[in-house]
Amino acid sequence: MSSSDIFIGETIGTAILILLGGGVCAAVTLKASKARNAGWVAIALGWGFAVMTAAYISTPLSGAHLNPAVTVGIAIKDSDWSNVPTYFAGQLLGAMIGAVLVWVTYYGQFQAHLTDREIVGGPDARDTTAKSVEAQEKGAGPVLGVFSTGPEIRNAVQNLATEIIGTFVLLLAILTQGLNDEGNGLGTLGALITAFVVVSIGLSLGGPTGYAINPVRDLGPRIVHALLPLPNKGGSDWSYAWVPVVGPLIGGAIAGGVYNVAFA
Repeated sequence: MSSSDIFIGETIGTAILILLGGGVCAAVTLKASKARNAGWVAIALGWGFAVMTAAYISTPLSGAHLNPAVTVGIAIKDSDWSNVPTYFAGQLLGAMIGAVLVWVTYYGQFQAHLTDREIVGGPDARDTTAKSVEAQEKGAGPVLGVFSTGPEIRNAVQNLATEIIGTFVLLLAILTQGLNDEGNGLGTLGALITAFVVVSIGLSLGGPTGYAINPVRDLGPRIVHALLPLPNKGGSDWSYAWVPVVGPLIGGAIAGGVYNVAFA
């Protein structure tokens, strides 16, 4: 496959992934959404189906990595890093496009949610001391969870370990079961298997951090959150942003190494 095919396939596929995955988070979170408060099971299923849909769409062009951790794991497995920058570029651009599309789709719901004083706090309720304002600007805003992940208990070591473990499971499943005939991405059956694995990870391991298990799934939408003109959106929590980037990359690398030792 050519570099242009890889870039286009990863951009389109990752945009679909984030549109549908971020879309289910928006549906469950935002005021005036018919699916509000549908719960964690809906989110886990939504992300699993998002992976399946995006993989089926992008497999013919790029092999449907859709995730830098997958790209790293396959590069370690094959000892071929030549296309890694192209995969990374398409994935990050696609993730940002997908996040913008979520905002467009739920524009009215974002406005209703972020102008509701019960949700964001009115002028009388908000603490306007310098220390409080700084915390609100730096910490997670009221809709950041639509775009990116965040920990329930903020402990960098545990949060990093959770992301490493979840991504390791994902990559080992992909490398052992889900590669196409060329070995460079998901095949038709692999896309279905991977979708179920993502649902399983979400249900079993997603509680502590929201299971990014994909650096661009978190970083691209977090950048978009920081840039979008959302009222009262709060901070993008950049102090945590390194965890869902570094953790999945480590998990993917470990899985690639384990595959070469145990399965190759």
